[in-house]
Amino acid sequence: MSLISFIILIDQISKSWAVNALNDGHTIGVIGSLRFALGFNSGFAFSQGQNLGPLVGIFAVIAVTLLWRAMLKAETTWSALGLACIIGGAIGNISDRIFRGDGWMHGKVVDFIDLQWWPIFNVADSAITIGASVMLISAASELFHHEKSSVENEKKQ
Repeated sequence: MSLISFIILIDQISKSWAVNALNDGHTIGVIGSLRFALGFNSGFAFSQGQNLGPLVGIFAVIAVTLLWRAMLKAETTWSALGLACIIGGAIGNISDRIFRGDGWMHGKVVDFIDLQWWPIFNVADSAITIGASVMLISAASELFHHEKSSVENEKKQ
């Protein structure tokens, strides 16, 4: 629960900073190709589905509800942590859709992390990606250990 809150807080603080610091169109070089450049996304991943914000937002709210239920039933700590990252990131982006527009779910998601060779993204997007990666690694690890246990049990018999 505190991880979810932390992700939402860092996401919203960083987006507020980006809107205030980069709204004049300039960019800030960080290191290598990494820079901060303000962008807005009314669609979903990789700026697909522009102007489908309300539909994407409603889908995201439903997804967060289902993910929350899954997190409460998670069998491993890693699964729970991965789901918490995804939930925190999704709520961060949903918040933009709710509070950064002229109507309910008509807001655009603030993006500002620009690698210049990858679509521009934000802290919430990073949390979602990290959470999904943790979930995949956790699932693969569980499968590996389950298969290893099955083979060991067969050898004992």
